[in-house]
Amino acid sequence: MSLGFVFPGQGAQSVGMLRELAQEYDEIRDTFAEASQALGFDLWALVQEGPPERLNQTENTQPAMLTAGVAVWRVWQANGGAQPAYMAGHSLGEYTALVCAGALDFPAAAALVADRGRFMQEAVPQGEGAMAALIGMEEDAAQGLCSDVAEGAVLAPVNFNSPEQIVIAGSLAAVERAVSQAKARGAKRAMMLPVSGPFHCALMHPAAERMATRLRDAQLRTPNTPVLHNAHLQTEKDADAIRRALVAQIESPVRWVDTIRKMIGFGVDTFLECGPGKILTNLNRRIAKETPTLPVFDPASLREALTATGTDAR
Repeated sequence: MSLGFVFPGQGAQSVGMLRELAQEYDEIRDTFAEASQALGFDLWALVQEGPPERLNQTENTQPAMLTAGVAVWRVWQANGGAQPAYMAGHSLGEYTALVCAGALDFPAAAALVADRGRFMQEAVPQGEGAMAALIGMEEDAAQGLCSDVAEGAVLAPVNFNSPEQIVIAGSLAAVERAVSQAKARGAKRAMMLPVSGPFHCALMHPAAERMATRLRDAQLRTPNTPVLHNAHLQTEKDADAIRRALVAQIESPVRWVDTIRKMIGFGVDTFLECGPGKILTNLNRRIAKETPTLPVFDPASLREALTATGTDAR
């Protein structure tokens, strides 16, 4: 068995996440305590008590999701779980993968992604950018739609989440035009997304520039496990190359379909999702039905994944 570990990004968070796992495994609370010390506020209290509006603020969501993924990884490690051949993360999840692969220290990463979230939030004034999901539209058709209705504004496909789901981002009016015309252009559904900014498009360039400065001081090492990067679908060993990939990622599309297919091409035959919920599990089933993805987010799913990969839970 060759395992690919994947880590979710924004959108998988919820108030109360990982509560059941924390009741059985001290690693969850300990990891959140470590993040809280780096951030200067009680992240576990925010995750467990909310309010949702504060948890969903990008500068809070990103460290919360990073910490959740690392905490689940540590529980997996503590149970003697099988080791991955490759890792990848969806957008913010790439930082989680780098921490779990030993390339980035966790406390430093928590502070880093809090800044990343703030830079992304501040790149575009509230209400000027948007994102929308196109369901059942081919990639070429989505590209064509964006080109045809942009009218000089920024508008582009930015998340290739599955063969049936593409997310677009850009200026608010342009995104609204795309949504209004999408069904006539072949989409089954098109809907605006409740996000706070137009992530992964050219409007994020100011955030990418600020992140480049921020990453200069980040201590990065060669990953113990290869991490496939969102921006160019390659693995990197050199610290500067990793920095460049992380900067490019902010204003580049997340090619999740290609990421999963490439990992399968490398020999991965089973995926394991570390983090709250099953967002990537559900996407992966649409990308590669024949390759199982095992989510780990509570005691039952942990036991199921350990058994499936040949380990008994402690």
